[in-house]
Amino acid sequence: MTYSEAIQFLYQLQMFGARFGLETTRRLAALVGNPQERLRFIHVAGTNGKGSTCAMLESIYRHAGLRVGLFTSPHLVSFAERMQVNREMIPEADVARLVSELQPLLEQFPADAPPTMFEMVTVMALRWFAEQRCDLVIWETGLGGRLDSTNIVTPLASVITNIGWDHQQWLGDTLDKIAAEKAGIIKSAVPVITAAQSGRGLEVITATAQQMNAALTVVSSEDASHLPSRVSLAGAHQRLNAAVAVATVRALAKHFTVEEHALTRGLTTVHWPGRMQVVKTPDGHTLVLDGAHNPEGAVALRAAFEEQFPGARPALLLGVLADKDWRAIVRELAPLAGRIVLAPVSSERSLDPAVMLAACAEICPHTPASVCASVNEALQLLRPEPLVLIAGSLYLLGEVMERLGLSPAPTGDERALNEWTGRAK
Repeated sequence: MTYSEAIQFLYQLQMFGARFGLETTRRLAALVGNPQERLRFIHVAGTNGKGSTCAMLESIYRHAGLRVGLFTSPHLVSFAERMQVNREMIPEADVARLVSELQPLLEQFPADAPPTMFEMVTVMALRWFAEQRCDLVIWETGLGGRLDSTNIVTPLASVITNIGWDHQQWLGDTLDKIAAEKAGIIKSAVPVITAAQSGRGLEVITATAQQMNAALTVVSSEDASHLPSRVSLAGAHQRLNAAVAVATVRALAKHFTVEEHALTRGLTTVHWPGRMQVVKTPDGHTLVLDGAHNPEGAVALRAAFEEQFPGARPALLLGVLADKDWRAIVRELAPLAGRIVLAPVSSERSLDPAVMLAACAEICPHTPASVCASVNEALQLLRPEPLVLIAGSLYLLGEVMERLGLSPAPTGDERALNEWTGRAK
């Protein structure tokens, strides 16, 4: 099997959509020898900041001399971003091999209910990390926690970054219900670290931790103000994520020795694309890319942008998914802009940008706004602008990064592998 054939096979599994439950993943993992039992994990859930916190943890432990696996989703451009060891993406040859090895095992599942793409990828990652003899795996949930495929592992620590509004159609229509799903990663006697706030899920997490006899560490903005070093990722929200990462490292001190210089080096050098990522173009213009895709993310982005670019009025390129609270995102980000350009996202769930145009006119009636038929058209339109903020969806960022050559692009389109609504490509 070639790499392109492997990607096409994963696309075929996509038609089965998302499945919430652990039985299929456990069964598939058992068929390949339960590789998770040979690994140690930090399991990370939360509404926002999961990826950034995972990146910080990976960076800290790598600088401490460990061989660290990193499992995250979605990817921005290449599928291989999802599985990394010491920040080296999984080689295409290994993707092809793992898919070809697991493919025959799917015959042992009902023909109308084989493993979904994410279940397959979860087990691929476990097998690859075990082959790579990782000392530690930073293991991000896909959606929720309790019934997410990643929840078949028993970690050394469970991290819940925060609780906010997102994926309500799957996780529940109250913050407590969402928190209960995220808190489903908490295991018996396994320490829990969270920056969730009172009235926004903390009570549910606390109760779950008590039920599971799991020591709970609650991280606050006060902790973020006393970090051992600066953080290379911009914004107060990233300093809070860093405080969560530091608290996790402290909680696991008996398992891994991390000297202060490794902690400092990890925080000051961490790189996580698409999160307040500042790019200077050859002609001297500045692009700021951030995947703020829900209301809380938009609030964090606005605060971080105003901190880093005080008084600036950027051109705003905005593209969002229709199943997000896009009105709240527009309300938060549109007032930042001196000009707004709206574009569709390369997803079947994309919101028609013409729908956003009316909201922009209502919220910022004196800010010029226009609609483009594609991201490429929008980028061409914005070329003269000295400062451009690009936000609203990780799908949008992935396409921008690919078109601008900011990330190595695969031979084919792999961004659509992020879809999980159950329609084949």
